[in-house]
Amino acid sequence: MTCPSIRPASPQGGADAEMRDLLLGAIPALRAFAYSLTYNLDRSDDLVQDTLVRAWTKADSFQRGTNLTAWLFTILRNLFYSEQRKRKREVEDGDGVHAARLTSLPEQEIRVEMREFQAALDGLPLSQREALVLVGAQSFTYEEAAAICGVAVGTMKSRVSRARGRLIETLGMTGTDDIGADAFTRAAAGSGP
Repeated sequence: MTCPSIRPASPQGGADAEMRDLLLGAIPALRAFAYSLTYNLDRSDDLVQDTLVRAWTKADSFQRGTNLTAWLFTILRNLFYSEQRKRKREVEDGDGVHAARLTSLPEQEIRVEMREFQAALDGLPLSQREALVLVGAQSFTYEEAAAICGVAVGTMKSRVSRARGRLIETLGMTGTDDIGADAFTRAAAGSGP
């Protein structure tokens, strides 16, 4: 279907009254095409609306005398596939489980926990604190940390284990699940490499 010739766009850019009438006339075809892509009335209506808004604001880029319907279908199709790409990156979270994992503690609470953790870390014997920082916070393997400290791998594992146990006890935790959002504290008291 080709459209009749259209007068030039208004000097201010955008669409004119004739373009408005042609856009309105194209709505049934746009709705049918959108529904064939989405199989959902609400989504297809949103897609048509977005298409019309885009076409209205970009009317000056339409080449007058060419097929308006094809231009509109191209806009609609591009919007649909852009939406599809965005949806692929989204995670379905109907029950809020994923969102709950993304919450953060109030800043004041984090500071208090960090001070408590720092005090507990400072209370460890130097060899245990050093081992825990190398393996837990700096992400060295047990082998690398042992080489840095000049001790056997078994000794390094023992120091890290004792340090973690002592931290958990000092902080009044039952295990690593009690540790807050801070990555350093999770790494130090959690399972290491």
